[in-house]
Amino acid sequence: MTHTHITNSEQMNSQETTMLKSLLLKSTRPLIIAGATLGLAACISPSAGSDGKYAEPIGNAPVTANPTDYSEGLVCLGNFARKSQMVAPRIAVGRISDYTGKAEAEGGRKVTQGASLMAISALAKSGARLVERYDTSVSELELKYTNNKLISDEAQDQYRRIMAGQVPGSDYYMVGGITELNYNIRSSGADIFGGDVDATDFKGSFTGRMYVMNVGLDLRMVKTQTLEVVDVISYQKQIIGREVSLGVFDFLNGNVFDISAGEGALEPVQLAVRAVVERAVLEMMANLYGFQSEDVCSEAAHATTLGLTGNFRDHTNGVLTGQTREQPARGHQERDESVKTTLRGRYS
Repeated sequence: MTHTHITNSEQMNSQETTMLKSLLLKSTRPLIIAGATLGLAACISPSAGSDGKYAEPIGNAPVTANPTDYSEGLVCLGNFARKSQMVAPRIAVGRISDYTGKAEAEGGRKVTQGASLMAISALAKSGARLVERYDTSVSELELKYTNNKLISDEAQDQYRRIMAGQVPGSDYYMVGGITELNYNIRSSGADIFGGDVDATDFKGSFTGRMYVMNVGLDLRMVKTQTLEVVDVISYQKQIIGREVSLGVFDFLNGNVFDISAGEGALEPVQLAVRAVVERAVLEMMANLYGFQSEDVCSEAAHATTLGLTGNFRDHTNGVLTGQTREQPARGHQERDESVKTTLRGRYS
């Protein structure tokens, strides 16, 4: 039989080592916390730097187009109309208000108040000729100054004149409203917890939830000269949200581990509003153009000023196209090679 003898000296050395480790851990713990605090504080300075900033904002995602699943159809519709040499009607957009009455708890509306602006963008994608009626404050002020002979153009001693019929009229105008916002049409979820009955053994939990809501829109197209309502459309779109979380709790070698992770997502409500607006505009413009074929995209030419971002009057002799404006790298200081090599606003 083998016997192991531990002398008093060895036992004392072991106790001293344990005490030393404990003291070292206690003394370094404040240093670790202080180091972490200083590391976080290093991102923010109480004194502005040479660039005039206290801190650099995070995030460098480029500006991108904001399409829906119906944007490409609108662009194809407009391109096909131009290819077919159809004269697009002049359309004005009035108030497309929020009639849901839903408000946030901390103030403000649940639904966007910019549905009219979304409709203007959608009509531009479809190739419609737009006339401004939504915000005419600047034009009215200019007309007032012009009528008082206060505005001049190129010639210094000549004032601008008001000509009869200089403002084009609209053939149709679009009005309507967001009429529905229904919460929790249906929801489902599960909570699962499992583990050994022993308090120190492994335990885990899982939670998953899904819920559905919707938004609704009612639009009408009105003939301007007669006030006859020539088209009415009512659409709704459902919106889905989900939440998933996972947790683990265990004791390992005298240490406690409590780990949890989760993920949640809600389909953007305002993007859903844009989608129903664009679907309604797609159907109304197809009706005004007189298109019956649903395959206009295969027949349309895409090298025009129409694009997913809207439409513009070309002043560059064909240099810019609608697709040019959709490029995420265009004009971005980190992504656009032409911007990287030169300073903006400087010419050699």
